[in-house]
Amino acid sequence: MEGAGGLGRYRLLAAGYDVLSGERPLYRVGRLAGTTALAPAPGDRVLVLGCGTGMDLPLLCPAVGPRGRVVGVDASPAMLRRAARRVERNRWEGVRLLRADATTVAPADLRAALGEPGAPAAADAVLFTYSLSLMRPWRAAWATALACARPGARVVLVDLGLPHGWARPLARAACALGGSDVRARPWTAVRADLVDVSAREFRGGHVQVHAGRVPEG
Repeated sequence: MEGAGGLGRYRLLAAGYDVLSGERPLYRVGRLAGTTALAPAPGDRVLVLGCGTGMDLPLLCPAVGPRGRVVGVDASPAMLRRAARRVERNRWEGVRLLRADATTVAPADLRAALGEPGAPAAADAVLFTYSLSLMRPWRAAWATALACARPGARVVLVDLGLPHGWARPLARAACALGGSDVRARPWTAVRADLVDVSAREFRGGHVQVHAGRVPEG
């Protein structure tokens, strides 16, 4: 996602990431709003790019059920190990975790993971949660996501921007520590490439949730 430096950061942070990330006090509101907008349904095939330690999985796996599939992709082995422990602990079926850089992975590899052996499949839903602005270049990962999604698929982006008012310096510092490019504004791609777009913001504009559908036809 960010090259050797970024992977080194997450190797060090992985063990305590779920606490150190500020999930409960600050960022869970965006994760909940994002998965609500994604509206995963039984049997869906969901692609999560930048899955980290798997904090989205408790919100996705019960929704898609045993007939569905959730494919989590991350470049950090340390973060994926935490995600794998979460999957094993909860005995979720239909989860596949793939170590790959979302900016360079071949869409065919992701479609293979979404499908069955010899029968690749497209995603019914794609989710980026606090991940796209970590990726360099993020537009390459976005293009890969769209290449893996079926027409009409739901795509949701949860990411970080600068909040309004006094909290801007604090948010800038927190994003720099985590490696997020607060200037990236990747949600502009949602408005440009998707239809039926909706947008919400939380924490004074710091947390951005943008959703839409892949055009049909």
